[in-house]
Amino acid sequence: MTQITLALTKGRILKETLPLLDQAGIEPLEDIFSSRKLVFETNRPKLRLLILRGSDVATYVQFGAADIGVAGKDLLLEHQGDGYYEPLDLGIARCKLMTAVAKGAPSHQGRLRVATKYVNIARKFYAEQGRQADLIKLYGAMELAPILELAHEIVDIVDTGNTLKANGLEVRDEIADISARLIVNKAAMKTKFSSIQSIVDAIGQAVEL
Repeated sequence: MTQITLALTKGRILKETLPLLDQAGIEPLEDIFSSRKLVFETNRPKLRLLILRGSDVATYVQFGAADIGVAGKDLLLEHQGDGYYEPLDLGIARCKLMTAVAKGAPSHQGRLRVATKYVNIARKFYAEQGRQADLIKLYGAMELAPILELAHEIVDIVDTGNTLKANGLEVRDEIADISARLIVNKAAMKTKFSSIQSIVDAIGQAVEL
């Protein structure tokens, strides 16, 4: 059997992915959360796990450094890469990608300033709406941007919406439903088909349980 590398997204997605892998018969040989390691062997001799930042998973899979990956759909949309298939919606880490504004703010007329870490998604969304937007890339504390008048709107992930409310914002437009997806390198799917397909099938069955 060929060596297979499965890249996982650290954080919330990792916590929700590991029980799925367990149901699919894939277990890391040591506790991922108590280790600083980034590569973990599993109970399957030729399957190892990588623990990466979500924004890097698609890159590792696209260029073949990992054969399979688990990443949020938001990061896949933002990455805009090819070189991989997306065979499974894992149905975990669900949220929405939305625009938000200061509570009660009127619709801004004219050119918008938009704060987001999802600049590719935002550019496409506003272009499709026929609206001109200047995009300001932020990596965190997005909710401050409209309050401090850095931006008219933000584009961000919304789970419960409590953080928006606590910071005086309200949702305006929904851009996409987000969940974690399984992706597979296209070349690896050809060269390691049986090994990869058995893993995809096992995880697919776990998703349906």
